[in-house]
Amino acid sequence: MGLFAYVYRRTTAQILKEVELGNFEDNERMVKFDVAFANFYIDAYHAYSSGLQISKSWHFAFTKTEEPLTILQHVMLGINTHINLDLALAVNAIMSGEELLEIERDFNRVNRILSEIVNEMQDRLGRVSPLLFLLDMVGENSDEKIINFSMAKARGVSWSNSNLLWSLGIEHQQGAIKEMDLVVLKLGEIISSPKSKIVGFLLSVIGRFEEKNIGKVITTLREN
Repeated sequence: MGLFAYVYRRTTAQILKEVELGNFEDNERMVKFDVAFANFYIDAYHAYSSGLQISKSWHFAFTKTEEPLTILQHVMLGINTHINLDLALAVNAIMSGEELLEIERDFNRVNRILSEIVNEMQDRLGRVSPLLFLLDMVGENSDEKIINFSMAKARGVSWSNSNLLWSLGIEHQQGAIKEMDLVVLKLGEIISSPKSKIVGFLLSVIGRFEEKNIGKVITTLREN
C-alpha cells in the first residue's frame, strides 16, 4: 500500500508544481483535474479498507499487497490502474459538459509528467532492488516485457477512453467503464504473473534480495 502511495504523492506533487509554474494552458482547470485524478485512488483505497465495492482492477492491486511480489510489480500494479482507468475517469469528470479537445494539450503534458516519473522511479528502484538489472537479460525495455504494455500505449489508451466516455455522456457510461476495468484487470494479472517463464524466474530471484522494510524502501526512494 505504501509503495504506490509514494508514487501517487510524487505524481500529484509534480502536477501541482507544473501548475504553479504556469506550464498548462488552463492552470486553474488542472488544479481541479489534479485533485480529481488523485481522489480516484484515495477513494478506492478508503472504500477497500472499509470493505466496500470498488473497481476490479484496484481490488486486484490492493489484494496483491499481501503477496511476495517484487517492489517493481507492486508499484506497477498501482500505476496500471491509475493510468489506464483513473486518468480517463478524471478527464471525463472534469470535462463533463465541456469541449473535450480543450484539454488535449494539457492531457498530453500530464502524460509526459507521468512518463518522467515512471522513468525516475525505475532509476531509483535500483537502490532498494540491487538485482533489478537482471531484467536487462531479457532485452531492452524490460519493464514493457513484464507488464506487456508500453507507457506510450497506456497513455494513448487513456485518451481514447476519455473520448469514448465523453461521447457517451454520463447516463451511458457505466457499461463502458466496466469493460475498461476488465481490460485493466487483465493487464494487472500479467504484471502479477508474467507469461514469460524467464521473466518470472528473474523476478523471483530479484525479490529475494530486495529490501523488505517498506519504510526504508520509501525513505530511500525519496532521497535525491
